[in-house]
Amino acid sequence: MERKAASDYPQELLDLFHEYQHGDIDRRTFLDRAGKFAVGGLTVAAIFEGLRPNYAWAQQVAPDDKRIKVGYETVPSPSGNGSVKGYLARPAQGKKFPAVLVIHENRGLNPYIEDVARRLATEKFVAFAPDGLTSVGGYQGSDEKGAALFRQVDGKKMTEDFVAAAKWLKARPDSTHKLGAVGFCFGGGMVNQLAVRLGSELNAGVAFYGRQPGAEDVPKIAAPLLLHYAGNDQGVDAGIPAYEAALKANKKTYALYMYEGKQHGFHNDTTPRYDEAAAKLAWSRTLDFFNKYLR
Repeated sequence: MERKAASDYPQELLDLFHEYQHGDIDRRTFLDRAGKFAVGGLTVAAIFEGLRPNYAWAQQVAPDDKRIKVGYETVPSPSGNGSVKGYLARPAQGKKFPAVLVIHENRGLNPYIEDVARRLATEKFVAFAPDGLTSVGGYQGSDEKGAALFRQVDGKKMTEDFVAAAKWLKARPDSTHKLGAVGFCFGGGMVNQLAVRLGSELNAGVAFYGRQPGAEDVPKIAAPLLLHYAGNDQGVDAGIPAYEAALKANKKTYALYMYEGKQHGFHNDTTPRYDEAAAKLAWSRTLDFFNKYLR
């Protein structure tokens, strides 16, 4: 299928799909409300197919890339769901590397997130991407199934799964015991939560369009934070002023970048919301940040 850009779609339609992606409306409601955009021979079904993820576009680093080693690991999570499965990617050569936890969107451990882990491994990090859906059967190969399973997860226990995964990753023998975390959408919010939960155990956090913790929790944050936001993301962006004010008031180390005119999900290269220039700039800033605080 031909890749289209966000600019090929009306903002109202992109916002409507965002509601569907985040479980605010079901598929039938999306299709009904998208009907008015089906003009000039374009069907509602074609609109839906054009907006949903195409994971073939996301593979920047092949699983069999000779620079890296990849595989699945299961991590004990005593306070969570018993255990959490995840995807581990590490450089093929060398003994110890800074560690980065990669946290998915509200769909589970999909191919895009696995590729992000591989991208980090090519940059000399050991990366682990837990599947928050492990307790309900794990990612099932489609975003629709992932979204349905996500609504079944015990959120508090899933948070404990990510905490356990972070501590496991930091303690690995091939880790330098410097720990970073990067997350997208739900995962961005989880990075902010881990910064609160882990305190000085987290050495750097990068949140892509993630919801913010309460101002009362900001004093618990010790890690430097890099915060990426999209201009067309009113729901998430509404929480920025209070968060930034609390970060400043508590003298926290952070950098905040707003990517004006871009959509929530602009780093995810599987949908039209992807913006190549913004994604590359945000990723280069992310690598620079991790190299500064984890090396």
